[in-house]
Amino acid sequence: MFGFNRSAPAADTLPVRVPTGIRAYAIGDIHGRADLLDDLLARIEADAASATGEKHLIFLGDYIDRGRTSRQVIERLLAPFPGYQITFLMGNHEAALLHFLAHPDFWPSFAPYGAVETLLSYGVRIDPKLKAKAQAEEVHAQTKALLPASHVDFLTRLTLSHTLGDYHFVHAGVHPEKPLDAQDGADLMRIREPFLSHAQRLEKMVVHGHTITEEVEFHPHRIGIDTGAYATGRLTALVLEDETRRLLQTG
Repeated sequence: MFGFNRSAPAADTLPVRVPTGIRAYAIGDIHGRADLLDDLLARIEADAASATGEKHLIFLGDYIDRGRTSRQVIERLLAPFPGYQITFLMGNHEAALLHFLAHPDFWPSFAPYGAVETLLSYGVRIDPKLKAKAQAEEVHAQTKALLPASHVDFLTRLTLSHTLGDYHFVHAGVHPEKPLDAQDGADLMRIREPFLSHAQRLEKMVVHGHTITEEVEFHPHRIGIDTGAYATGRLTALVLEDETRRLLQTG
């Protein structure tokens, strides 16, 4: 566990905080690593034992793809989290799977996304000898048959953003030239620039994943917590309470 207590930028003396009486845990991109998710949730449970008020879990999206246990990740997220208020955000990878379910011809673009690992976890078998169109149709038919209805329902109910006090949680980021209540959904799930290099504080402190960095990044306008769990073994949770910030990490 690592601790960070960072003051607001010098140009802005107002503190950034979550409402009093709340401890929030924002969890970065899981990408099919059920083992790391279980590890991090155990660390959160131990940490939350000292919380005296509300406990919030905010998952930033990209639960699937790349890692080999996407199905198990979704199963765990569907399980109860007693004592916590839960928010599940949609990542671009969940959006891609939903798009594939509706459009079989998306398969050639979806497969390199890490989708093969996800579909294998559901028992889909991909025949490399089939021609592109036939393979797309066959994989699509298997996916429709093998994805549990509860998992599809979970994906369709994911939300794009969440606000808690002075923090705004999204998967990828926001467009810095637009108000938070006028953001485009595609930006919330996929944006990099001009969000990442923006240098000034926004309406809220934006907490996001999507862009992998070796360490958690703290900036005047954003906190990036995608530490590349599927490849590094490091899944990160940002812990927010009053004006303090801490990290819990696996690996």
